[in-house]
Amino acid sequence: MPLTPEQERLKIKFVDQLGAESWTPAWESVLIHHPPEVFLSSLKLLAVPATKKHLEPKIKHLISLTVNASSLHLHIPGIHASIALALSAGATKEEIIEVITLTSTVGIHACNVGVPLLVEVLKEEGVGDVGLGRGAWGNERDGAMDPREGERQALKEKFVKKRGYWHETWEDFLRLDPEFFDAYLEFSSAGTWEGGALEPKVKELVYCAFDAAATHLYQPGLKLHMRNAIRYGATPEEIMEVLEIATALSLHTLEVATPILAEHIK
Repeated sequence: MPLTPEQERLKIKFVDQLGAESWTPAWESVLIHHPPEVFLSSLKLLAVPATKKHLEPKIKHLISLTVNASSLHLHIPGIHASIALALSAGATKEEIIEVITLTSTVGIHACNVGVPLLVEVLKEEGVGDVGLGRGAWGNERDGAMDPREGERQALKEKFVKKRGYWHETWEDFLRLDPEFFDAYLEFSSAGTWEGGALEPKVKELVYCAFDAAATHLYQPGLKLHMRNAIRYGATPEEIMEVLEIATALSLHTLEVATPILAEHIK
């Protein structure tokens, strides 16, 4: 369906504010089938963070890539657009690969959420320190010391050295399964925290983006990584911009559902 002159004007406005790589057949479908005020309000929601100057353009697009590429969302049109825009803004292949790698760590939140609940249930059921010489939560068994305590301490030091922080939420995870903790540490550090193309502040902003996204809303991680980002020099305005970019996930409903509707009614 050809665009009307007014729709052509709105398309030009969209491209002028967000870049040609942002325009997709899905947005054309939104423009054709939704009232103009829906299209314009959507554009405004996208344009506010896009036109601010707190984050450089390539970082904005890398943050958008994070939200789109998270395994909790996997919005393929958004992944294509974010990568194209990031490359146009000067991002390197290595920077994009690092964002994808950082974003792939989101699955560890199964343990971050599950381990405290497991500890809580074990306490409630009186199971306590099953399998451990010293309880994972402070109980002792006949005064015996856990023979793996030295290994755990070494892993904790290794984590701090590689990741630059420690949080109490890791303690029970490390105590219950040091082998898996070590595997996660290697996975979450390889090619990112061991060198990598992005500065630490940006890495932490990536974590903030996928924790804040409506598909995840992982509050403990979001607060932790906000704190880390600030300690690496992030400003409140930069973090707010990350949250605004993550909010654009709402518009993917329009982008995905409207073309499907168009197929059914043509």
